[in-house]
Amino acid sequence: MKTVYLGMTADIIHPGIVNIVHQASLRGEVLVGLLTDSAIAKYKRLPYLSYEQRKQVVESMRDVSRVVPQEEWSYIPNLRKYKPDMIIHGDDWKTGILSKEREDVYRVMAELGGEVIEIPYTQGINSTAFNESVASIGTTPDLRLKTLRRLIAAKPVVRIMEAHSGLSGLIIERLEIVKEDGIHRFDGMWSSSLTDSASKGKPDIEAVDITTRLQDLTQILECTTKPIIYDGDTGGIPEHFVFTVRTLERNGVSAVIIEDKRGLKKNSLFGTEVKQHLAPLEEFCEKISAGKKAQVTREFMIIARLESLIAGKTVDDALERALAYVGSGADGIMIHSKEKSGEDIREFCRRFRREYRDIPLILVPTTYNKYTEAELASWGANIVIYANHLLRASYPAMLQAAKSVLEHERALEADALCMPIKDILELIPGTK
Repeated sequence: MKTVYLGMTADIIHPGIVNIVHQASLRGEVLVGLLTDSAIAKYKRLPYLSYEQRKQVVESMRDVSRVVPQEEWSYIPNLRKYKPDMIIHGDDWKTGILSKEREDVYRVMAELGGEVIEIPYTQGINSTAFNESVASIGTTPDLRLKTLRRLIAAKPVVRIMEAHSGLSGLIIERLEIVKEDGIHRFDGMWSSSLTDSASKGKPDIEAVDITTRLQDLTQILECTTKPIIYDGDTGGIPEHFVFTVRTLERNGVSAVIIEDKRGLKKNSLFGTEVKQHLAPLEEFCEKISAGKKAQVTREFMIIARLESLIAGKTVDDALERALAYVGSGADGIMIHSKEKSGEDIREFCRRFRREYRDIPLILVPTTYNKYTEAELASWGANIVIYANHLLRASYPAMLQAAKSVLEHERALEADALCMPIKDILELIPGTK
């Protein structure tokens, strides 16, 4: 029998997919190229189901003969590898981001002496609407918690933006832009102690207790589905940190980052302008170990944040601490600096990667913001966190609108600075 190649993501199996699989089976043995998480993540949101779960579903379909991984968005590598007699696809790829892929498929199949079969798109099926419906249902703590590790495995760099309210969470959840290399979106959210404190008009000195912070975090959890990394400040004493870990894990938070400082917290961006007290190495290692023993799932991550460079110490000191923290069970390392050049961060990343190739490395380029995500990834970064930008952007906008009202003694001129009330109402789920 002839071999018919069919590429699919198979996150949602709807009648259109069943139809195209059946049409393929009428022409020969169906070889499904199932896109991996990494192949999908560059162009679409990470699938709700893991690759193994999706593979199990597709293999159970009566008309499918064999399932193989498609490691890239492009069909070409698998077409050259398996040399099918035919490839089948819905005719909806004539326009949009797949139109260039269609041209390449026709060219390669002609080289192979094969055939391209286009099946009319099944009317009444809207995959985008399906995905929006699933998103509107929400997620579960278990699914959300696991997503961060999947993203790290699937993407060259995971893009995280600060969220301090349900509304800012919705921006991160929904915003996406189309670029030549695919669709760009934020992969998850950073629950920052700085922005949590600032939004309440309080100093960033751990004055906002974890109970209050979790109440605010719940507002974000209720209206979003993307993974959340929690800023745990110093983590407190080990006996308290274990309860923080269990609480975050139970709520579906993917990771907590704790910094190796002690005493009254001083924000790291002040650097050596204020006295920064680093925790003794053994003490912080004990805290990490206690947290790891307390967690219930394997997916939850405890990430150690290094403050050596902030305290004016050397890269050698930061590296010594990083190696000790990984040895104590830390699932990742975040290195922090207030230097604008970024050279100290680059050196640390290079030297850390000599020791550990696979331990996640997190960067926060607030001061060294001239570097692109691709450049940071080339240093060895897995996650880039934009730690406070939405709150910093909101204050000037609110201040300008308030000044306009004061200056003109009416709200007419401020309207140009504001989002229409109808638009903001429609932004909130369940308003209509």
